[in-house]
Amino acid sequence: MYLPIEDHAIIGDLHTAALVGTDGTIDWLCLPAFDSPSVFCSILDDEKGGHFKIQPTRYFRSQQLYLPETNVLLTRFLCSDGMAEILDFMPVMGDPSQPHRLVRNVRVVQGNMDFELECRPAFDYARKNHELSISEHGAVFEADDYSLGLSSSHPVEGTEKGGAATSFTLSEGETATFVLSEATGEGPGDLVSDEAFDALLQSTIDYWRGWISKCTYSGRWREFVTRSALALKLMVYDPTGALVASPTMGLPEGIGGERNWDYRYTWLRDAAFTLYALMAIGFDEEAGHFMDYLRDRCQNDGDGLLQPLYGIDGREKIHEENLDHLSGYMDSRPVRLGNAAYEQTQLDLYGAVLDAAYLYNKNGAPLDYDLWQNLRRIIDWLAENWRQTDEGIWEVRGGQQHFVSSKLMSWVALERAVRISRQRGLPAGDGRWVHERDEIYEEIMEKGWSEEKQSFTQHYGTDALDASLLLMPLMKFVGPTDPRWLSTLDAIQRELTHDTLVDRYRVGDSADDGLEGEEGSFSICSFWYVECLTRAGRLDEARLAFEKMLSYANHVGLYAEEIGHSGEHLGNFPQAFTHLALISAAIHLDRALGAQ
Repeated sequence: MYLPIEDHAIIGDLHTAALVGTDGTIDWLCLPAFDSPSVFCSILDDEKGGHFKIQPTRYFRSQQLYLPETNVLLTRFLCSDGMAEILDFMPVMGDPSQPHRLVRNVRVVQGNMDFELECRPAFDYARKNHELSISEHGAVFEADDYSLGLSSSHPVEGTEKGGAATSFTLSEGETATFVLSEATGEGPGDLVSDEAFDALLQSTIDYWRGWISKCTYSGRWREFVTRSALALKLMVYDPTGALVASPTMGLPEGIGGERNWDYRYTWLRDAAFTLYALMAIGFDEEAGHFMDYLRDRCQNDGDGLLQPLYGIDGREKIHEENLDHLSGYMDSRPVRLGNAAYEQTQLDLYGAVLDAAYLYNKNGAPLDYDLWQNLRRIIDWLAENWRQTDEGIWEVRGGQQHFVSSKLMSWVALERAVRISRQRGLPAGDGRWVHERDEIYEEIMEKGWSEEKQSFTQHYGTDALDASLLLMPLMKFVGPTDPRWLSTLDAIQRELTHDTLVDRYRVGDSADDGLEGEEGSFSICSFWYVECLTRAGRLDEARLAFEKMLSYANHVGLYAEEIGHSGEHLGNFPQAFTHLALISAAIHLDRALGAQ
């Protein structure tokens, strides 16, 4: 049985993250990093995938919530015998030499309740066998050169499938603590006393509350903005400052379909949205770390050609393969490991990188000469190559096109480069950037506009629409009330919008994306739509659309990539891009409403 994707919350330690279901099961965790092989992946195969389950033997309802302003998760179970709670968290590592730890504490609030526990890792996406050792205080799971220890306050026994299990009963006020950690010795690790648990919990709470206290947003939707900020922080790989698109892989964009991708990497197109969202709500330090990550990517490319995505450690090759031994979430196959999109040409990413540099130069710290030299090299490459076809923002696998959003973001790259050079007096060459910028603008207006449809289009030579066109006013390519843009916005409303939910394009009518099956609406496009309405001055529409989109968040305020036709969450979860767009929409709408 698979829980719905939205029936999960996330915990993490700024190196990796785990999904915790409303049934008390951890069904996704990679160690020691986001893109390391999984140790639990039952969300991708409920038989082989491995899990860490703690739950009452009988209950009729459960609830989940985060402790206020933290990423400490509480799951409450209600039954006729009483009420119990599980606190789940991963202590933030202050010292890189510390092992990663996942702490689970069970407490009975009222009555007497029976519980069952099973911890059954499945190392390397369930491709590696492991050895199990049981001791007085828990168990050790060892696979090749990597091992995990389970410290348990109750004796455990081995299971046929290589897990450790136990049953126990707690009365009102009694607790039990279990810690899964990287094994550093022969045993499962030290038992955690009540005092030690309280200290770990308090230090974790203090970290998250101290971090979120820096948030400067105090507008109408503070709860959603702070939860989005906390979720984004969980998706930052602390050693490099990289932001993963999502901490998961293989969750389907359509149930039973093949649109299943690995998102545990860093996409450069997220750069401008990341910098803007972080700096706009007061997180300058995180913005600076991410800018350092971008600097390294720009420095390492000798010819100016950038990849769409990189590993969180900066690695360039991200080999894609199918894990055919896994059944996939609700039989959604194939489960893909890695992402071949790193080899694609995606010209839109240059606009994201230069817009990020512009924002950081304006609101963060002035760009230094060495970084500017690297950016010049990148812009010079783009000035030579923007006329190419590419795979576009949606990374189609059905052939390259002249995507309008790619031309748009190429214009953004050149426009921001010109603006930086003029504001700072930095060398910019012989004026070619201005010439090419203007060439792109004229070409979009000529070839990217359909007179028949009275709208901009997905790519040259088609009348199909694409929600990425919503970036036009957001990137200041057109004015938000430009007649051509308003006509395009109306067309998107007619053809791609279901109330407040926006499809990225009509599958089958647009450029061939090389895939079969349907998909849901893209939540990031829905938040772009809100921002476009806001900038056009249609504030009543914008507010209604935004607050309806907030109602599609799950029970703890998180979003997957898409919303399905029945309101279900689809795609990898949670998705950073969606939460970045939510923050941006909230800021602009709040500001516009305040100016009325």
